[in-house]
Amino acid sequence: MHCHIRQAHPVRQGAPQAKEASQASVSLSLRQGAARGPRRPRAIAWLAGLLALGLAACTSSPPDQVANACGIFEEKRSWYKAMKRAEDRWGLPVGVNLAFIRQESSFEAKARPDRKRILGIIPGPRPSSAYGYAQATTPTWEDYQRDVRRPGADRDDFSDAVDFVGWYTSRASRTLGLSQSDAYRQYLAYHEGFGGYRSGSYRNKAWLQKAARRVANNASVYERQLAGCERSLNRSRFLFF
Repeated sequence: MHCHIRQAHPVRQGAPQAKEASQASVSLSLRQGAARGPRRPRAIAWLAGLLALGLAACTSSPPDQVANACGIFEEKRSWYKAMKRAEDRWGLPVGVNLAFIRQESSFEAKARPDRKRILGIIPGPRPSSAYGYAQATTPTWEDYQRDVRRPGADRDDFSDAVDFVGWYTSRASRTLGLSQSDAYRQYLAYHEGFGGYRSGSYRNKAWLQKAARRVANNASVYERQLAGCERSLNRSRFLFF
């Protein structure tokens, strides 16, 4: 989300008063000016409050119930709408997409890989350029932006991130013959890339296979949960944002 704050236009001052203005009129203007003076700090405080609210609206905290799809979408109505758009566009089930985002970033908008430690103390470089909800690397995200013609898409925007996951798994489906519902294999391809998946680079990575099984299990749980609340969510899909 991008927030823009409009600058107020400068107030144009009126023409000077005629010299023959009465002393009473001048005195009245001075009294009115003095009365208006103290209001400026209040106006500044009011504008500062609006600015703080606007900045808060530009961020989104993780949901309280990360293990419950219905609870997530009851709390984050706009997330369900974004997930359904991605499902309609790319064919990726909502539960699978949700499981990917949970695994990749724990629903943290600005997540990044931990820095490597030099001598166990000094923070070193990050292992990759992965960033945002979907932990997309910069080159792959730029491929997505070009392919879908959305140069303004942001990795820390939930709607853009879940659309990216749908786009990537759709390509994996076409290129590697993977089902969109096969969360386990789709996650392996998502992590290793198409070439890595073809070469079987994941076979010697027990930790990655474990993560892929976790994604598949979470996707299955999410899909079962959604079966019980999706009708209600769909009814309110066009009413809440």
